Amino acid sequence: MLTLYAATTNHGKLRDFSVAAAESGVAVAPLPGLKEIPAPEENEPTFAGNARLKAEYYSRFTDELVLADDSGLEVVALDGQPGVRSARFAEDASFMPQNTTPALSTDVRNNLYLLDRMRDALNRTARYHCVLALARNGTVLLRAEGSVEGEILSAPRGNGGFGYDPLFWLPELGRTMAEITLEDKHQLSHRGRAFRALLPQLKTLLP
Repeated sequence: MLTLYAATTNHGKLRDFSVAAAESGVAVAPLPGLKEIPAPEENEPTFAGNARLKAEYYSRFTDELVLADDSGLEVVALDGQPGVRSARFAEDASFMPQNTTPALSTDVRNNLYLLDRMRDALNRTARYHCVLALARNGTVLLRAEGSVEGEILSAPRGNGGFGYDPLFWLPELGRTMAEITLEDKHQLSHRGRAFRALLPQLKTLLP
């Protein structure tokens, strides 16, 4: 079985990749020793640039195939923000709601900041976008991407998923990304679609 080693410690991403791989005959595992490897600066302006940067960088620490992704939320009313800064949206703005005890998680802060920015927005259209890069020994071998269209709610719904999932409304299902099953999320999500786009290309790497 072909194994791809994911360059991420994000449990949500690892879970999404594992669900996507389960029906493909491909295994996805965390990159061994990842926590001991100094993280590179993700300073590219695009998802594709950051995915390539991470794949090239982390694949230099192993002879195995390394899978890296960069993904995030693009909101029309915010001119595509938060984009590549999705994970650092609130931090970049030094946004911290008052009277919050205990300390809020990064995801909750980001969601609250997004709601604050979207308070008067009439157009609430948004999309999740993901770019994957697969590399070995510092060279990118394959690339794939996927996206899903949706809308930003005015209040969170659901306890599943991570990131902006409780605010990301899927009109065709009448639910948020945080209210659907992992199997449905694999079929609909940007990460699942990107992974499925990568699968046919993996045949070129098989002996």
